[in-house]
Amino acid sequence: MSFYSDNNASVCPELLAAIQAANAGPARAYGDDRWTLALDEAFGRFFGTRVAVFPVTTGTAANALALATLTPPYGAVFAHELAHVVRDECGAPEFFGGGLRLVPLAGEGAKLDAATLERALDAAPPSVHTVQPTAVTITQATELGRAYRPAEIEALAALAHARQLFVHMDGARIANALVTLGCSAAEITWRAGVDALSFGATKNGGLAAEAVVFFRPELVRDFELRRKRAGHLLSKSRYASAQLLAYLSDDVWRRNAARANEAARLVGAACSATLIEPVEANEVFARLGEDGKARLRSQGFEFYDWGARGSGEARFVCSWDQDPAEVAALCRALSAA
Repeated sequence: MSFYSDNNASVCPELLAAIQAANAGPARAYGDDRWTLALDEAFGRFFGTRVAVFPVTTGTAANALALATLTPPYGAVFAHELAHVVRDECGAPEFFGGGLRLVPLAGEGAKLDAATLERALDAAPPSVHTVQPTAVTITQATELGRAYRPAEIEALAALAHARQLFVHMDGARIANALVTLGCSAAEITWRAGVDALSFGATKNGGLAAEAVVFFRPELVRDFELRRKRAGHLLSKSRYASAQLLAYLSDDVWRRNAARANEAARLVGAACSATLIEPVEANEVFARLGEDGKARLRSQGFEFYDWGARGSGEARFVCSWDQDPAEVAALCRALSAA
């Protein structure tokens, strides 16, 4: 019974059907197919503004290429110290950015806040001897499953833009955050001041279906060349693009995220006394003790060890296709513990 990662989940039937439909005969390569050419318009409707959209196969590529486009090799990108770009991407942003530096900052719930960012900027005024502050990246939902509210993003973006910094959002779980917040996609992206977004679908029912979305198309600059040089210009991009179009249509993204979020809510309620963070997306973090974790594993539950070694902390991730019977079994085991 796997609660290890939403990357373990299957591909949802609507997106498999889109792949099959796109597989009928030849189509132009390298993004000149009708599915990829339709992305800008489809995402523009979703976000309610003009956008430039580029499909890629992984979230790491989306983050690294977006940040490299926004940031010169001598630039600094401010991120939370637990952010995926800091902890889990093997230096990819620095590699793709030719030497850009990630500057980790603290914050409750793995969130950056405007006051912390302002102190960091004031403490290291740029000079010819320093990396130049260029961008801020935030994760929605965060690595601790917390959702940024529109006002929080607006405050960060206002400060960043006042200091001539760009704002990037890692949206690997943006669908889960949108379901929790109950707001429009625009309210937590471009209207709040986000300049570029890594839009994730893989964790929510897709198959290697990610995209970089620019809300200010003039910022695209050399992105297309960087994508090609990095090996992420897909010759058969129709298959990723067809998924992304299907994902946005008929609220597939919302239904999948709502299922995962509801499963996480039930799991969180079952272990409410041991919760480390509020459940605001599809992840649950709890302090169960080493013996408690061992008992769960002996009953067949798979999950991720969290925190420092010996902390007794665990992470449970619920997916769009989580078996309700397995969720109920986990809830019973947690309640009994």
